[in-house]
Amino acid sequence: MLAKKMETALVHQVYEEMYSFYLYLAMAEYGVGEGMPGLHHWMRNQALEELSHAIKFMNYIAEKGGKAELKALQSPPKSWKSAKSVFEEALKHEQHITDCINKLVDLAISLKDHSTVNFLNWFVAEQVEEEASAQGVIDMIKLTGNAPGGMFMVDRELAARPAAPHPLMPATTV
Repeated sequence: MLAKKMETALVHQVYEEMYSFYLYLAMAEYGVGEGMPGLHHWMRNQALEELSHAIKFMNYIAEKGGKAELKALQSPPKSWKSAKSVFEEALKHEQHITDCINKLVDLAISLKDHSTVNFLNWFVAEQVEEEASAQGVIDMIKLTGNAPGGMFMVDRELAARPAAPHPLMPATTV
């Protein structure tokens, strides 16, 4: 059973993950509007990944006897000044999520909630990947400078991101 304080904090993280889902969907739509199918693809996959994170939290809360109540989501931004600014905001957002996860770990440690610490360790490692991924795209964009066709090449690279598994469908096993 979860301590009430831990349950409340985990429920708030469901909100954070759902907002991440919503934010990345908005960024994907920016890609559509800018004629950047690669950016759209990359962000749509990122959104699905964030939705899967929210579901992992909800499942864990339920397994521990708690209840994950959903809260209304804040509206995400609708536009950005460039693809680079999209990824800069994504990086800033992932840094925020890293801080949230770290605070959850700190709380679980203070409560001597070893199973929650174990559960959260996956997210600690995941956040390293999330920040590095966004930073990698920013670095690619910077490398292009003002080269003609540079963003076209970056967009093609973004389109090569493997599709994320659908978060509501069970993974197949072979």
